[in-house]
Amino acid sequence: MTVTVHIDRSCSLESPDDDSFSRWVASALTAAGRDDKDSELSILICEPDEITDLNSRYRGKAYATNVLSFPADLPPEFDLPLLGDIAICADVVVREAAEQEKRLEHHWAHMTVHGVLHLLGYDHIEDSEADIMEGLEIDILEKLHIPNPYEAPSTHSHCAERAEEQRT
Repeated sequence: MTVTVHIDRSCSLESPDDDSFSRWVASALTAAGRDDKDSELSILICEPDEITDLNSRYRGKAYATNVLSFPADLPPEFDLPLLGDIAICADVVVREAAEQEKRLEHHWAHMTVHGVLHLLGYDHIEDSEADIMEGLEIDILEKLHIPNPYEAPSTHSHCAERAEEQRT
């Protein structure tokens, strides 16, 4: 499998390096069963005004969101590896990581994996769809040694404290 990830940083905030994004994308593709196909996608790291514009234009929601995915809509006769485009708002990712008490790199990974799964057709509108998508995200992130993003950080601390108590 060859994975090509094009990254455009139109944001003043720092973001992870290209290798990290490529690793997260490849992990999502492998877990979703696309490891037998070449894949290409673009990731835009953007400012709040840019993602607000995209969110308003394509979803009718006029606010800055964390991640948007735009699957490629190619005619069937074009056999290209293009999956689509992902836009991630750095400011929102940084703010959410702080609010949720998560490591910033872990939240970047989660937003990237989440965006890739949307490109592959996964969604979370219905509860049953959300269960499938979130379960896959949790599995992918676990393989990357990243805790479950849907658990409160205090849950991880409590588990660590309990494990420490059992050792002593």
